[in-house]
Amino acid sequence: MSDATPSNASADRTTDYETMTRDIAEVPAVEVIVTVAVNLMSAAAVKLGLTEEGDQYKDLDEARKLIHALAGLLDAGATEISSFHAAPLRDGLKSLQLAFREASLVPDEPGQGPGEKYTGPVYG
Repeated sequence: MSDATPSNASADRTTDYETMTRDIAEVPAVEVIVTVAVNLMSAAAVKLGLTEEGDQYKDLDEARKLIHALAGLLDAGATEISSFHAAPLRDGLKSLQLAFREASLVPDEPGQGPGEKYTGPVYG
């Protein structure tokens, strides 16, 4: 009996992988881009201490990386997603950039903050 268990587990993993592959194949690229952007925004907000937990998960170094990645994704994907999707994401990015500037003990120079390489300087 123990010999059958591993092969069944292996078959289940293969079936799950095939199901996931089929599922992801049905998702439009715009939806994938927007979902990734929203996940980056959410993670950045947590690392900025903007959640109910506040400073418990605050880590400005991590927030900088996430905001920069979000700005790069939005810059690269701007022509691929409609303004219907891009506008609110850009607004969210700007809010995160401003929150980062406010949370920093020594704010970056304009144009040097996270993601400003892609968006240009962000002013409060």
